[in-house]
Amino acid sequence: MMLLGTLLPPSSLPDVDTGWSLFSVDTFAHFIMFAVLTFLLIVGLTKQYTYPMLRHSAVKYSLIASTCYGVFIELMQLALSLGREADPMDVVTNSLGCFVGLMLFKWIYVW
Repeated sequence: MMLLGTLLPPSSLPDVDTGWSLFSVDTFAHFIMFAVLTFLLIVGLTKQYTYPMLRHSAVKYSLIASTCYGVFIELMQLALSLGREADPMDVVTNSLGCFVGLMLFKWIYVW
């Protein structure tokens, strides 16, 4: 569902004028989706007992997987002509969302 949502053309998103292009609905959606993805990956990996290596390195593997997924989505937007354009700023936004998901996990479970 997340892949489909990020590959939809921007015309399917609501048009909200915030006055500053950094805080568009698309950018905010990328940020929130990747924060939630990373948070849930870390929680899931720390609660599984089948693969001890994944459990003990949940933060590292979650950040790697989430960041790579964000890059993959931008590469798909570049390769496919679905009305979306690959944007390096989206990769930055996705990565920032991943780190916010990590901080959220630390805030809830560790601190």
